Amino acid sequence: MYYEFASSIEDKLLLAEQKMMSRSSGHHPDLTAALEHLLASGGKRIRPIITLLMGSLLGADDEKLISLGASIEMLHTATLVHDDLIDGALFRRGNPTINSHWTPSVTVLTGDYIFAQAAELAAEIGSTEAMSLFAETLSTIVNGEISQLLGRNKFSSREDYYHRIYEKTGSLFSLSAKSAALISPADRKYINPAEEYGSEIGKAFQIVDDVLDFTGDQTRIGKPIGSDLRQGVPTLPSLYYGEQNPGDKILKDVLDGSASDSEIDQLIERINQSGVIQLAMNEARECTKNAISSLSGFPKGHDRQALEDLANYIVDRDL
Repeated sequence: MYYEFASSIEDKLLLAEQKMMSRSSGHHPDLTAALEHLLASGGKRIRPIITLLMGSLLGADDEKLISLGASIEMLHTATLVHDDLIDGALFRRGNPTINSHWTPSVTVLTGDYIFAQAAELAAEIGSTEAMSLFAETLSTIVNGEISQLLGRNKFSSREDYYHRIYEKTGSLFSLSAKSAALISPADRKYINPAEEYGSEIGKAFQIVDDVLDFTGDQTRIGKPIGSDLRQGVPTLPSLYYGEQNPGDKILKDVLDGSASDSEIDQLIERINQSGVIQLAMNEARECTKNAISSLSGFPKGHDRQALEDLANYIVDRDL
């Protein structure tokens, strides 16, 4: 069992993972090895869980849901391959990344291949609407990644931050929930609330990730504390801190890339002691409240309760 809230769809989730693994065979041996390594390394599988729970709640066909969940998780996996290359990350969740073993060219092509496999799985569903949403989401994610790259070493506004995390994270969570509603036989009145649920969950998820970047256990997270800040990427805690301390020279030096490692460590300690972590977590909890509220018109039952429990898990997790 993955999580208590996923117990009702555990069998479907296992089938989705098997469907993903089936896409790793019959290719170049190194590509097969890379795909098997990526897919076997696990992950939270939150996105396909949302898809399976939302689809189950609205009566979607199991086979289509499983293909949809697998396609969304493969899309997510492909974005991680490219993200790790862009960030120069050698580990993710404590496991070596693809680019720690292969050249940038091979890493990019591996990510591209996974994108293609994700699209093939999405096409199996036979829904033009879902496929169109899949393509739109991929475009949104890429645009978000470009915005983050070009926005490094700049002190952006909170509004810019919210827009960026929707593109990079929230859009995929939104796809997970909305696409499940699109392929279900239920009334179309559920589509927009499902989209809102996914978007709010995604926003909360990214805010908590950004908090854990300052407060988490480095060995469990698999990257240095304050990793985003060290790369010149402002996240919600540092934005709040900057608003409270507009004259902080170290923050300015960190964002323009001129700060030393010891100065960055000092800034991270200041941020952790300033109270902004709690402000960020309050925002994340507000997002989960919004997500749960968006489910108010859905049929009551185990699946709806599981989606609510998942929302609460998002802000209670420590990894």
